[in-house]
Amino acid sequence: MPLPELGVGGLLVFALAIAASGVVSGLLAGLLGIGGGAVLVPVFYQVFGLLGVDEAVRMHLSVGSSIAIIVPTSISSFRGHLARGVVDTALLRTYVPSLTLGVVLASLTAASISSFSLRVIFAAMIFLFGLRMLLNRQSWRLGDDVPGNPWRFGAGTIIGYLSTLMGIGGGILNNTFMTLFGRPIHQAVATSSGVGVIISIPGTFGYIWAGWGDPRLPVLSTGYINWIAVALVIPIAIFMTPYGVRLAHALSKRQLEVGFGLFCLFVSARFAISLVWG
Repeated sequence: MPLPELGVGGLLVFALAIAASGVVSGLLAGLLGIGGGAVLVPVFYQVFGLLGVDEAVRMHLSVGSSIAIIVPTSISSFRGHLARGVVDTALLRTYVPSLTLGVVLASLTAASISSFSLRVIFAAMIFLFGLRMLLNRQSWRLGDDVPGNPWRFGAGTIIGYLSTLMGIGGGILNNTFMTLFGRPIHQAVATSSGVGVIISIPGTFGYIWAGWGDPRLPVLSTGYINWIAVALVIPIAIFMTPYGVRLAHALSKRQLEVGFGLFCLFVSARFAISLVWG
């Protein structure tokens, strides 16, 4: 990996930034069922840039590495919520084919889409979901229960597709989908942890395939997965995830919504800045 003249102090700052992102990622995986990708992607994008990674692959590498990290954190979060009996396992099983299709389509897209386009998608989607959660009203419902097929299959495909392109575990989209159809936020968060498992495993292989053999990638990368970033974050994130699960069940519905919404708007603003100033 190319490194500018950072010195020991500079490298220590980057290591601490990645470690801190692991802490927040693990907490969010348990708290919001989102896998922490919304934190990891912007942190990785900045760190990879300062380490000299080519702009053309920087966003792809950030998204792919985030997806790989979501595998163990989402499994840990899912087990925690499942033990509390709040996961809708029946709904989760019906998601498997459509989520997988969405991941495959997103992997094909990732092989050709530009870094700038990936950042636009990320910033726009995070902003919309954050706004929706902050301004949420009980009257904002599309129905009293999650619809069956073909609507559910279509929703699952979209969730899998956009989440894989954004490097997130699907919780942001699935939380919105389930709550719009009258499901409690705590159940949506718990079920979203399982969605993260279904998306992240094939998504990891998809990003390996999409970036295979690209000469612009840094050392210790397999396709668009950088194993240095993965190895640094995973232990910390897994350690923190159970604390996020406990916190999720201690907070009220509105507290979860406001916290989730503010977080999304912050991340969106940070990426919007990167689109203008790089």
